[in-house]
Amino acid sequence: MSPSTSTAADGIDPITLEVLRNQFESIAEEMGQTLIRGAYSPNIKERRDCSTALFDAEGRMVAQAEHIPVHLGAMPQSVEAIIAHDPKPGDVFVLNDPFRGGTHLPDVTLVSPLAPDDEIVGYAVSRAHHADVGGMTPGSMPAGAREIYQEGLRVPPTRLVEDGEIREEVRSLLLANVRNPGERKADLRAQLAANDRAEARLASLFDEHGRETVLAGFDAVIGYSHERIVTEIASLPDGTYEAHDVLEGDGLTEADIDIAVAVTVDGETIHVDFAGTADQLEGNLNAPLAVATSAVYFVVRCVTDPEIPPNHGCYEPVTVEIPAGSLLNPEPPAAVVGGNVETSQRVTDVVFTALAGAAPDRVPAQGQGTMNNLTIGARDGSFTYYETIGGGFGARAEKDGMDGVQVGMTNTLNTPVESIETEYPLRVERYALRPNSGGAGRFRGGLGLERTVTVERDATVSLLTERRRHAPSGVAGGEDGQVGENLIDGEPVASKLTVEVEAGTTVTVNTPGGGGHGDPADRDEAALAGDREDEKRVDGDR
Repeated sequence: MSPSTSTAADGIDPITLEVLRNQFESIAEEMGQTLIRGAYSPNIKERRDCSTALFDAEGRMVAQAEHIPVHLGAMPQSVEAIIAHDPKPGDVFVLNDPFRGGTHLPDVTLVSPLAPDDEIVGYAVSRAHHADVGGMTPGSMPAGAREIYQEGLRVPPTRLVEDGEIREEVRSLLLANVRNPGERKADLRAQLAANDRAEARLASLFDEHGRETVLAGFDAVIGYSHERIVTEIASLPDGTYEAHDVLEGDGLTEADIDIAVAVTVDGETIHVDFAGTADQLEGNLNAPLAVATSAVYFVVRCVTDPEIPPNHGCYEPVTVEIPAGSLLNPEPPAAVVGGNVETSQRVTDVVFTALAGAAPDRVPAQGQGTMNNLTIGARDGSFTYYETIGGGFGARAEKDGMDGVQVGMTNTLNTPVESIETEYPLRVERYALRPNSGGAGRFRGGLGLERTVTVERDATVSLLTERRRHAPSGVAGGEDGQVGENLIDGEPVASKLTVEVEAGTTVTVNTPGGGGHGDPADRDEAALAGDREDEKRVDGDR
């Protein structure tokens, strides 16, 4: 859809607006490419577990690269926290504090004021999952943490760069509290380069279009997205739609944990209320407010029109209400590392389920609903491998689900086998699709994956996973997807676990499949072009 002619009131004609919109998005994309190409850790350079975005001087998101949903939706709160610390041109702030706009401690965020002409006109933001930020286990993803202090170094908004110069005392403090500080230093340098790229590109836009036109373009792009999102929301039937789901224990207890939601569509607005959700936990599945809000934004975008440019305008018509001290709005010193990766997925599931009452044909069956976090590292800091492993995507109203993909709040790639075996003392024994793991239906759920790794040195293994007891649901008569399974040396282990292992140990993660959509009896194999044929699927046995 082309920009509305109403933007002329902002002094920007539709053609100029479309040009500027693409250029703003290209700034965010170039930031991401700079970060990925400059990083040292496979987690960033291979898996691309990072995100970049451009904000205006008020802290409103203008454009983002299509990276990690859980990162991006939480970024506005990070920028808000930095603005409160009186940033100056030439500064770069670092933070990872989940109670001040962060997500979880491994996600380190750099925020740079943009001042091409010595006046702050915006902010560049880069967020990257660092392979280790200290804490009780290598990789900083412990299954049994009871408080955030056990999860790693917690950094409130802090000037890392002042007047263009790195504050060495701050960088030294950061690097002294992490494993493999050389890799952390290099990845931070890549983030700094990404933010620098944003200022250089913004300066070139000032030269090309003029300062006032570019700044007016910020407002116009946000206004354009707002117009489109409210039109989409208005097309949904008014009403309150409720849903409920559970998490499978917090690593300290196996008891199910409730997440409840009521989504109210009222004209051009959506209000999301999580009253009835469990209180904050002793374990680490607590999700910071920024993470829960990010999951809501993601679902609203999917159910309306994913092609709307994602920026502050998309967020304005959506309000989120979460009780303080609850699972989705915890108070310090709650542990949160699992909340970012696993609870965010369940929030996505439950909000999708609620909105299916308003737009059933736009909501797929449930996907795997977990990031299948696997972390393996040495306590001496010599290596830390971290990966989220793909699984089944739920079937859609008119199409099968996808096999072996990242679902929901993650959007990373996998780590290539060659990279794993080159960078780490690990050997990949099997990497394959799980046969028959997707739910049957008129349209089938996507298949999960099987990943088996042999650890060639004594190491610490941490698993944070979900959907090991409660299967991803099918819809409209479709069958559920298969639950996932974790094994060590062939023996089943808990969904959330940190354990010391000896060299030669094998770790297997079998990920869930997606739910099916529609009655399996209605499936017409001949009519479904491009239908998957199991016998043609290639597995990854060595």
